[in-house]
Amino acid sequence: MGTPLESREDQVAEVLDRLSEEYPDSSISLRYSNRLELLIAVILSAQCTDERVNAVCADLFEKYEDAADYAEADQEELAEDISSITYYNNKASYIRSACRDIIEEHDGEVPDTMSELTELAGVGRKTANVVLQHGHDVVEGIVVDTHVQRISRRLGITEEETPERIEEDLMEIVPRGRWQAFTHLFIDHGRARCTARNPDCSDCVLEDVCPSSKLDSEVDLASGEVWS
Repeated sequence: MGTPLESREDQVAEVLDRLSEEYPDSSISLRYSNRLELLIAVILSAQCTDERVNAVCADLFEKYEDAADYAEADQEELAEDISSITYYNNKASYIRSACRDIIEEHDGEVPDTMSELTELAGVGRKTANVVLQHGHDVVEGIVVDTHVQRISRRLGITEEETPERIEEDLMEIVPRGRWQAFTHLFIDHGRARCTARNPDCSDCVLEDVCPSSKLDSEVDLASGEVWS
C-alpha cells in the first residue's frame, strides 16, 4: 500500500503541495454575483451537484433579485422553480424562511458571523463556512463536504467520521492559511480521481502516500470496507 508520511502534519503538507500542482486553478465552482446568491446556491447544493445548481440558478437569479423576492415567494412556485434540485420542497422552505430572517433581523443583508448564519434555516456549519469564505472573506473553519470527508480518511489524515469532528481535527493540523485551499483541492481531486466508488488509483498523484490505494491495499479507509 502507499505509505503516508510519518506525521499527519507532514502528510497534509505533501498532499496539498502535490494537489496544488495538479489543480493550479482550484476554486469554488458555484456561480453567483453577490452574497445572497451565494447563500442560495450553497443551500441548494446540499446533496446535489454544483453543475445542476448552476443550471437552475441561472434562471432563478433572474427571477428573484433580493431577499424580499424569496421571502414573499409562493412556496409551491419557488419549489417548482427548483424542482430539478434534490429535496426541492424542503429547500424552497429553507430559502423563504432564511430570507425572512435576513430581512427582519439583518436589515436585508446576509450576516457575516458563524453564529448568525447557522441560525438561518437550512444553514449548517458547512454552508456557513462557504458563505463566510467566499462572501465575506472570513476563513473561520474548513468546509467538510463528502469529498473532504472521504479523501482525508483515505489518506490517513483523520480517523474521525462526522463532518463536525473531521473539521475540528483538520483545523489542528492544516495550516490556517491553507484551510480554504484544502477544501477546493480535495473537491477537485474527488471529482477527477478519488471518486467514491471507483477511484483511479493507477493515475493518482497521491498513490504512493495513500494507505487506501487499491493497487495494494485491501481496505478503503474512508468506509472501512474491503475494496470490491
